[in-house]
Amino acid sequence: MRRSLSLALGAAALTLTVLPGSVSATAAATTAPGALRWGPCPEGAAAPRLECSTLEVPLDYRDPHGRRIDVAVSRLASEKPSQRRGVLLTNPGGPGGSGLVYPAVLAASGLPQKVLDSYDIIGFDPRGVGRSTPVTCDLTKEQQWRGNFPKYAHTASDVTREAGYARRIAGQCGDARTAWMLPHTTTANTARDMDRLRGALGEPKLSYLGASYGSYLGAVYTTLFPRHGDRIVLDSNLGPGGYDVTAMRSFARGLEDRFPDFVTFAAAHPEYGLGSTPKQLTATFHELVARLDAKPVQGVNGTGFRAFTFEQLYADGSMPQLAKFWQAVDTGGELPLPKPPADLENLMAARFAVVCADTRWPRTVRDYQRNVAVDRLRYPMLGGSTASINPCAYWPRESAEPPVRITGRGPSNVLMMQNERDPGTPLAGARELRRAFGGRATMVTVDQGGHGVYPYGGNTCANDAATTFLTSGERPARDLACAAEPGEAARPGEAARPGQAARPGEPSK
Repeated sequence: MRRSLSLALGAAALTLTVLPGSVSATAAATTAPGALRWGPCPEGAAAPRLECSTLEVPLDYRDPHGRRIDVAVSRLASEKPSQRRGVLLTNPGGPGGSGLVYPAVLAASGLPQKVLDSYDIIGFDPRGVGRSTPVTCDLTKEQQWRGNFPKYAHTASDVTREAGYARRIAGQCGDARTAWMLPHTTTANTARDMDRLRGALGEPKLSYLGASYGSYLGAVYTTLFPRHGDRIVLDSNLGPGGYDVTAMRSFARGLEDRFPDFVTFAAAHPEYGLGSTPKQLTATFHELVARLDAKPVQGVNGTGFRAFTFEQLYADGSMPQLAKFWQAVDTGGELPLPKPPADLENLMAARFAVVCADTRWPRTVRDYQRNVAVDRLRYPMLGGSTASINPCAYWPRESAEPPVRITGRGPSNVLMMQNERDPGTPLAGARELRRAFGGRATMVTVDQGGHGVYPYGGNTCANDAATTFLTSGERPARDLACAAEPGEAARPGEAARPGQAARPGEPSK
C-alpha cells in the first residue's frame, strides 16, 4: 500500500526489585551530565523561539562510563521568569516519533498561556529516533509501505505465512549496522535519559506531559524516579504493560469502540453514498474490505483499508477524508492518500526496537493463531490483523532487564486524561493503568472520541482540570467524568487542530 501503515499503529529502585543485570533507578543520575548549550534548531525542527541542544547519555546505564549516544533536545523558554515554576518535559507519542518540535506544536495547538509562562517546555527525540543517535532496520520502500500491521489473517495458515515476513524483518533489524543499540533502546532507558536531562537542566524535579506511548513513558519515569517528578500529566493512556501483546490486540477493540462515531457522521452525509444506518455502514466496510482482499486498488489491499480506516478515526476532523477514501474505493476514483513521512524507515525501526525489547512476546506461531481465532470473532474489523504475528516474536536480542512494573508507590502527583472512545489507547487499558497507580493518580474521563485530550481535544472541563493541575498543583478531589461538549471539539468536517491528528510514530501512529 502506498501509504505508511506504521502511521496506523500506527510503544525501579523504589518499586522494582533490582535483579542481576538490571539497573537501579539511581544509577541513571550517578554520573553528572554536562550543561546544555542552546542554539538554533536544525532544519525541519526550527520554530519561533525554539532552541535546540544535544545531550550525551550512556548507551548502557549498567556501564555509565562506557559507550555514549546522543539525545537531541529542544526548549521553548518561558517569557515570564518571575512566574516560571520549572520545566515541563513533553512527549507526543510513538515509540519512534520525533518530539523535538513538539513544544512549538503544543504552543500552536492551544497550550494555555499560563502553562507556557509557568514552564520551559522541553522536547526531545528519544534514543534511537530522528536527530538523536538513530536506529535502522534497513527497511526497503516496499517494507515501509507495508507498515506495522500484520496482514489480516482469515485462517491459521495466514498466520503461518505472516510468520515468514515477521522473521525476515526481525533478522534485518538484528543484522543492521545499529544492532548494537537494540538491547538498550527501551522505554526504561529513555526514562533514564529523561532524568539525565533533568540534571543537565539543573532542575531538582521535572513536570511531564506525555500522550499515547508518552503516557507509558511517563508512567515508567515516575515509577523509576518517583521523587524526581513534580506534576505528571498522562494523556490517552496505554495499559501498565505499555505496547505489549495486549496493547497490540487492543487496537481492534479501539476501532470497534470508535466506529459508531464515524457511522453517525457518514449517515448524516448521504452525498458519500456509504449508507444511512449503522447496519448499512458496517456492511459497506466489510464489502469494501472483501473487494480489496480479492483485488487491491492503487496498491491498497484489505489490510491497508482496515489500517487507514483505523488511522483516520484518531480525530473527528479526519472523518471527511475517510468518507472520501471509502467513496473512492467504492466508485473506482483516485484514492486520497497523503504522502508518508520522509523519516518513515527510522520511525518504523525505532518502533520495532522499543516495542519488541520492552516486553516479552509470545514465541510460537500457535500462540498467535489462537489469538487471531479469538479476536477475529470478537473484533472482526481489525482483530485478525492486530492479533497476528509480528517481528517481536523473533526479536534477535533480549532486553537487558525485565519490564518495569507500574505500582502505586510514590507521591500522589499523576493526572490521567482519557477519551471514552479512543481507538489507539482504548479506555479499558487506561482503567488498568489507573488501578495500577492506585492512590498516586486521578483520572479525567471525557465523553468523546478520538486520540488526544489536552490541550487540543477541545473539552473545557478536561482542559481546565489539566491546566489547573499544571499551574497550581490542584487536581480533582476524585476521578472526574467530563460530559461531551459538541461545540468545543473539532466536529466532523472541521479541520483538526495542529497536533490533533495522530502524532508521528503512533498508531496512526
